[in-house]
This record gives sequence, C-alpha cells and structure tokens, in this order.
Amino acid sequence: MIDFKNKIKKLKRGPQAIMPKDIGLIITETGIGKDSKILEAGTGSGMLTSYLANICKKIITYERRKDFYELSKNNFKNIGFKNIKIINKDISESKEKNIDVMILDLPNPEDYINIAKNSLNKEGYLVCYLPHITQIQSLLSHLEGLRLMRVTELMRRDWLFEDNRIRPKSKIIGHTAFLVFIKNI
Repeated sequence: MIDFKNKIKKLKRGPQAIMPKDIGLIITETGIGKDSKILEAGTGSGMLTSYLANICKKIITYERRKDFYELSKNNFKNIGFKNIKIINKDISESKEKNIDVMILDLPNPEDYINIAKNSLNKEGYLVCYLPHITQIQSLLSHLEGLRLMRVTELMRRDWLFEDNRIRPKSKIIGHTAFLVFIKNI
C-alpha cells in the first residue's frame, strides 16, 4: 500500500485530475472491489484509473485525445498495473459487456447513455463527474431505462493544530465537481 501511495504521487499530470475525496466516494457508493470490472472514459492523466486499478479486477479506459492517451499510458507503465486496458478511441466505439461500474469524466455523458445501458450489468452503476449543474440537467433528461440514485458534491476542510490553537485551515478544497450516481435497472 505504501508503495502505491509513493507511485501515485509521481504520476505526471496534464488535465485536471479527479480528487481523492471524490475517488473515495465513487468507490464506496458503487461498491467497487477486487472482483469489479470497470469501464471508464475521459482517462486524462490516469489518476482515477490508477486508484481504481489498485483495488479492482479489470479496468478498460477510453481516451480519445492522443496527448492524454500517451500521458496516461506512460503513467500506467511507470506504476506497473497489469489490469488496465487503455484504448485511444471515443467510448462510443466500446462493445464491452458485463461491466459493474461505468465512469464518465466527459462534458456530455448524455451522449453515451445507450453505451451504458448495453455495457452495464443489471444493477450496475453509471457515475458521471460533472463540474456544472447545467450538465446534470442535460444528463437527467436522457435517463430513460436508468434510475438516478444520487447527485452530490464533497467539500473538504482540513484543520490546523498548532500549540494551543485548533481551528480550520484557511484553504478549503471546495467544489470540484458533482458526482452523479445512476443505476441500471
């Protein structure tokens, strides 16, 4: 575990990465574990993919941008996971089946609802990572055949312990994105 923590800190960053506070909620809300098969789109630098690969059976991730694909591919090589399959295409080309959790870090997840319906196991989860409420509104108008479980966001406020003073730190990790949890029915 300590080795993973050191390796994850060395990942090269490019695009904005999903924060660990959000990754933890994705794992706990969906029940991702050692037997889980995950489909992801919007790999970016591979931060989320790496955290998930550390605990799941298999993750297939799609990144359509060549520069992000190369960055994340190199990050995965350096971290040494063997359970990640990265594909340099749009997820609309996916033919994956029997997926436990599908995660979309894309601005337009509503365009991939049919992929989710065809890929997810019954009771499988679709998780969308969206920074804007207008994106959620658009997504929710396309959920036919899927059930909205939760829309949430996490704020993080660390505390300062100095001498005899205990108070919240001034820097707060506030809004990063909304997490939308949807279940296949």
